[in-house]
Formats: sequence, structure tokens, C-alpha cells
Amino acid sequence: MTLKNVKPSLDRIGKSLADVQDNREFLLKNTREIIILCSRAIISIHKGDLKTGKKNLRQADLLIKKYRKKAISDLHRYLITSEQEFVEASCLLAVTEGKEIPTDKKLKVSGEGYVLGLLDCVGEMKRMVFDKIRTGNIDEALRIFEVMETLYLHLYPFSMYDKVLKEARRKVDVDRILVDDTRGAVTEEKRRSEIIDAINKLKK
Repeated sequence: MTLKNVKPSLDRIGKSLADVQDNREFLLKNTREIIILCSRAIISIHKGDLKTGKKNLRQADLLIKKYRKKAISDLHRYLITSEQEFVEASCLLAVTEGKEIPTDKKLKVSGEGYVLGLLDCVGEMKRMVFDKIRTGNIDEALRIFEVMETLYLHLYPFSMYDKVLKEARRKVDVDRILVDDTRGAVTEEKRRSEIIDAINKLKK
């Protein structure tokens, strides 16, 4: 009988595929919680509630580490979006606190999740710059814009990897527009502030 070894092989392969499928369904369902936690962290950071932001980030970090054990075979791609959100929130927190943006090794995320998260954070930094301008904190707006612009320049070359890094080119193009818009707003506000200072000096 030439099929003697087929059934045991198929049984083993079937069990392995069933495990992969179960883990895939688990990741699809549960990684949404990580994305929600990171979104809440970003909202809290923008509000200046860093304590709550850090708490949400810690919870997201624990879940990513837990779910990574489920990312067997080639299932890691189902973690990339949650890693991306985690990097975005972690980057924004670091910029807010005036600290160095953590590395991919520090955050324990994939290279793809890291790059895409940093690209997304450029938009959050624009929002932060405009918030600082609105409240009259031009120095802080300038500081954040400098980080924003430098980060964009570091990320720009990754547009060439669009075929292997999903939406990289589109995100780089969007970030270029965001940086240009923010540069215009910061420049205008700085000039306005200098004019006001000059007028006030003349009044003295």
C-alpha cells in the first residue's frame, strides 16, 4: 500500500493549520483592544493627561507581548497595525516630554510597525504644534515642529520601499504636505510674535 504514510502526515498538517487558523481569528478579534488603548493614549496626551496616556500605553504593551505568542507561522502581519498604533502613541509621548523617541528594539516591535507608526505620528505632531500656537506657546510649537520636520526627513527615503512596506509612499506624501502646512503656520506665528514684541518695546 503506497498511502501508508499519507494519513498521519495529513493529520499532523491539518492540526498545525487548525492552530494557525485559530490564532489568526484570535488576533483579528483581540488586537482591536490594543488599537483602542493606543487611541485613548493619544487623546490623553493631547489633553495633557500624561498619567492616563502612560497607563493606556502600558496596557497596550502588555497585550502586544501576550498576543505575539499567538503570531505563529506568518501571522505576525496581523500584529502590525496594533504595533503601528503603539509606536505612534509612544513617539508622541516622548516628543511631549522632550525625550528621545524610543527605538524599535526598545518598543519590541517589527521594523514595518515602527516605520509606519512614526509616519503616522507626524500628523499627531502637527496637531500638537497647532495647539501650542493656539495657546500662545510659540517656543514649544517651534520645538515640536523641529522634531516633526527632522523625523520626516529621516522617514522620506522609506517611500522607495512601497512594494514591501504597505502605503509607505502615500504616508510619506501626506507627511510632506503636513510638514509644509505646519512650517507655514509656525513661520507666520513667529513673525507675528516678533512684530508684537517690537511694538511693545517701542511703547516702553
